[in-house]
Amino acid sequence: MQVKVPGIFSSAIALKIVKQSWSVAALSLLLGACSNPTPTASPPTTGSPAAGGGSKDFTVGLVLVGPKNDKGWNQAHYDGVQEVVNAQGYKFEYADKVNPGDRPNVTGSQVADELISKGAKVIIFSSDDLKDDALETAKKYPDIPIVHASGDYAWKEGKNFKNQPNLGNIMGRMEYGKMIAGCAAALSTETGKIGYLGPLINDETRRYASAAYLGAKHCWEKYRKKDPKDLNFKVTWIGFWFNIPGKTLDPTKVADDFYNSGYDVVMSGIDTPEAAIQGKKAADAGKQVKFVHYDFKQGCDLAPDICLGVPYYNWALPYGKALQEAAAGQKPNDFVWLGPNWKDINAPDSMIGFVKGKALGDNGKFIDDFIKNMGNGSVNLYKGPLNYQDGTPFLKAGEEATDQQIWYMPQLLAGMQGPSK
Repeated sequence: MQVKVPGIFSSAIALKIVKQSWSVAALSLLLGACSNPTPTASPPTTGSPAAGGGSKDFTVGLVLVGPKNDKGWNQAHYDGVQEVVNAQGYKFEYADKVNPGDRPNVTGSQVADELISKGAKVIIFSSDDLKDDALETAKKYPDIPIVHASGDYAWKEGKNFKNQPNLGNIMGRMEYGKMIAGCAAALSTETGKIGYLGPLINDETRRYASAAYLGAKHCWEKYRKKDPKDLNFKVTWIGFWFNIPGKTLDPTKVADDFYNSGYDVVMSGIDTPEAAIQGKKAADAGKQVKFVHYDFKQGCDLAPDICLGVPYYNWALPYGKALQEAAAGQKPNDFVWLGPNWKDINAPDSMIGFVKGKALGDNGKFIDDFIKNMGNGSVNLYKGPLNYQDGTPFLKAGEEATDQQIWYMPQLLAGMQGPSK
């Protein structure tokens, strides 16, 4: 069911939700998932979303595109599912490194077959790269709930709706996390040159890189009082979510190229920690550089002295609800797109958070102000005029982006360097 509701919950509604159970709060989250693109709040809950009575006979299967310990996207998913599994007492089967480099000629759907043969009663596919595997598995096993993180096949108002009753999508509104990350980068660069280490090019990665640029541009102008023409924001795409030797650009070299050519802040948009690792090497060699990690909450631990922060997803929140439903015999088949709890983006009930890094220093107060203004609606960076790279309008003057315009961005934005396709 797709329902339009206002993006920001009133205090009265929030107070009512606080007094209700997780299941009701989760329904409210779902109702807000496809709202207008004003900041979408994750309403408060009572206790952990993973808490509750579980079933030791219920097995969760997880398919990861990369290694479970990558200090990024895949580890965040693994840890999120593990948190729910431990709290509920479920059994857990997983397969990682499901990609053309590590498992040539092996598909995600074949891996799902194996997990199901081991007793999995629900399968989670945790990458956009596995969207067709998720759909194929859902069709093959109509009685098994399939949860896909980052896709849109369950979005009735989306371009790719498939009407598969046992397939649901879960995603976070990381656009806001990327805006905060971009702000941190703009507050900290001394050269005005920000490098964005991008994965492959698709709708998701275009909108994330563009959101990072919007946050950087806003804070460059508002807090640094500088001309946006003096901000150099460059995206280099490696060709996949992480390095596959011989098939992608080497992210180690891309990060080094940024650090060695005057880009004193590198933002990571890939699954793995090359921006942090190479940044630490550059800093140890005397360069004044900093980095922004992505997705893994403990990412600053990789190089704390030069870390500006980490935008991250709280995957245990939506997985907790979806797995409880699946264990109860339901088939979560909704499109769920959850935003931050703007009252406290690092609370357990917030899908999107941001950890401030040590290197942010006193600029943390500007991050707080930026978050507050996005939360109360006084700042909406998805409001025109905004143009694409080729000069065509993304948003006309005064126009606010719809969810569809945000999700399906065909180009990067004017002012950004790097290819859109």
